[in-house]
Amino acid sequence: QVQLVESGGGLVEAGGALTLSCEASGLTWEYYVMGWFRQVPGKEREVVSSIGNFEERTYYADSVKGRFTISRDSAKNAVFLQMTSLKPEDTAIYFCVARRGILGRTSVPQPDDFSSRGRGIQVTVSS
Repeated sequence: QVQLVESGGGLVEAGGALTLSCEASGLTWEYYVMGWFRQVPGKEREVVSSIGNFEERTYYADSVKGRFTISRDSAKNAVFLQMTSLKPEDTAIYFCVARRGILGRTSVPQPDDFSSRGRGIQVTVSS
């Protein structure tokens, strides 16, 4: 059973930075595409970023391009989301997600594409 555990959230001022971490277990690491989506109550979930099995490809939502960077570490079975120049509209619960397969060149990942997700972690950006 795939387990994903997020850490690193919290409260930060606008313009600040945070790095989210996600440790994965119960999976064959190289078989899985990893990602992050976020959810704000009353709004649709948004996949903010995803990364291919061997970091060969990444995806970023337009809302975070140039500010967020995703990476993964095969030695630790971990995925990271470095968030910089944070804005109040980045305030959300962030979920680490995983799915078997590959990240296609033209893929626009959707939240329901992912079969596994963590419990989520709160990120709050104050203005």
